[in-house]
Parts: sequence; structure tokens; C-alpha cells
Amino acid sequence: MSPQDGLWLRATKSEGYAVPVSTFPVTRLRRLRRTTGLRRLARETRLDLDDFVMPLFIGPEPLANPELPGLARHSVETLGAAADELERLGVKGVILFGIPEEKDEEGSGAWDDDGVVQRALRELHGRDLVLMTDVCLCEYTSHGHCGVLDGDHVDNDATLELLARTARSHVEAGADVVAPSDMMDGRVAAIREELPETPIVAYSAKYASAFYGPFREAAESAPAFGDRRGYQLDPANVREALRECEQDVAEGADVLMIKPALPYLDVLRAARERFDLPLAAYNVSGEYAMVKAAAAKGFLDERLAAMESLTAIKRAGADFVISYWTKELAGWL
Repeated sequence: MSPQDGLWLRATKSEGYAVPVSTFPVTRLRRLRRTTGLRRLARETRLDLDDFVMPLFIGPEPLANPELPGLARHSVETLGAAADELERLGVKGVILFGIPEEKDEEGSGAWDDDGVVQRALRELHGRDLVLMTDVCLCEYTSHGHCGVLDGDHVDNDATLELLARTARSHVEAGADVVAPSDMMDGRVAAIREELPETPIVAYSAKYASAFYGPFREAAESAPAFGDRRGYQLDPANVREALRECEQDVAEGADVLMIKPALPYLDVLRAARERFDLPLAAYNVSGEYAMVKAAAAKGFLDERLAAMESLTAIKRAGADFVISYWTKELAGWL
């Protein structure tokens, strides 16, 4: 076959036979883009509501967030109605974040049997929802850091027992899955020893990101001094993130998480290529807020931008995504 025919043949060394290398005009890649039906048939990455988890904030009283409704706060008393609506829409999983009435140096409200997350879990028990809990101390400590302090520094090893105690209290109250987000070394092993049968979704590559602002306001978890760069990942590093993932695999994690999602799609892809475990990604509050703000000004279409963003996260390798758009996505899909 000649070049004029628009199709070349080349020898494939590994297979030992010729395969076609096509060129225009024989190959017209637009053929499968012509109609909605054709595009659906050829689509490589699909969004499925089963793959999304809705974050829920529970505090002493409800607190609306008109600009960012996904970050509104529920009370234990109003949580049931919110969960009922999510179930009706087809949402399959939630992750709970608690805001206690009182905080202390240790964050003891995190493992209190009568704590806000523990009461929320008992309220949600029996529903057809996967109940996941964030395991960290930052919402519960008076200083806002993710562990107990030794002077002005977080004491990694002293924090591990408290995280394991918190995880156990969540499971005893009805959690299906625990998700440690503190970034202390060894916390997956400490929780795994305490809970040999419970799935652990490890925030394995959690970066010290500027995109957490709206979450910290909603969860009242901003540090009172300093920052979290001493324990969260440097945004410049990929190899270190993979080492964190390797460590969590060795300690018994069932799922690895990359957070944030959109600024770290390269990390998500690198983890997908390295590990066979399921991967999660957290589409964080700043990513959500930016699109909401741009849409409010008419700069873009929120639904299209959100769907494109979530597709990118799935395309990069996430098996499931934690996103504040989950409820809205249920309607869009």
C-alpha cells in the first residue's frame, strides 16, 4: 500500500507483524464525535454516582452556607433529614467531620463516646450509606493542630494513641470506614493494630495546600499559630508522596488518598501507576469554591466546569472521589 492511499504499514518488532499507521484523509478522528450518541459510545472515562462520597459537617447547631452549600453545617438533630435526601438522590457514601462545643489541648472530644461524630453515627446507623469518618484532632484541639503539642511542635508519637482511640470510638459508634487525615508517621499502623477488620482510607499524600481555606472555616480547624507544613507534604514533591503511599501500604491501609485533587493530578497518576490498591482523591473546598465564585460572576457554567473537573480526577486514576458536588452531581447525572 502506498503513501498516496493514506495508510502506511510498519513492522512491529515485539509482535513480528505489520500494523497499520493511519494518516489523514483515511483517518478522521472526528467521526466518533459527530453526535451525542457516538461520543457516549467512545467515551473512555465515565462519572458514576457510586464513585462519589459527600462530606457532611456536624456541629452543635445547623449553620447555613449560602455561597458554598456543600459546606453547610448540620446538627445531629437535622442530620437525619439531610441523609434521607442523599439516599433518595442515590448517593452511596458520606464522610463525617465533627465540630465540638468545647475544645481542649488534647482534642479529647474526638474520642468521646458522646461526641458529635459518635452521636451522628448512631443517628445514621441502619441507612443504606457507607459511613466514613475523618480521623484527626484538628477540629477538637484548642490550638487547631492535628496532634498534641510539645511546646510549639506537634508530638508525632504521643498523637498516635489518641488517633487510634478516636478511630476505635468511631467504629464502636457505627462507622464502616475510618480515614486518618493527620499525616502523623505511623498512624495507619496504630489504627490497624487497634482495628484489624476495619477498612482504612489513608490520607496518604495530603499536601500543605492553599486550597483548604473554606473547609477550615466550616470545620473551625485553622491552626491558632504557625502552619501544618511540618507534617503535611511540600507541594513541590512527588517522590516523597509515593514514599508516603508505600509506607501506608506497608502499615495496612486499604485505600490511598491524594489531597487536594486537581492541583495534584500528576501525583494521582503516579500513584495509579505504582500501586494496585484503590485510590481516592479529595476534590477540596478551594477547588469547589473557585468554580462556585466564577460561576456566580458568569465567567463559566458551573455544571460543565464541575463535571469536567470531576472527570479529570477520575481520568487521572481515582477509583472514588470525595467532593462537595456529590449531591448536585446526583441531579446532573
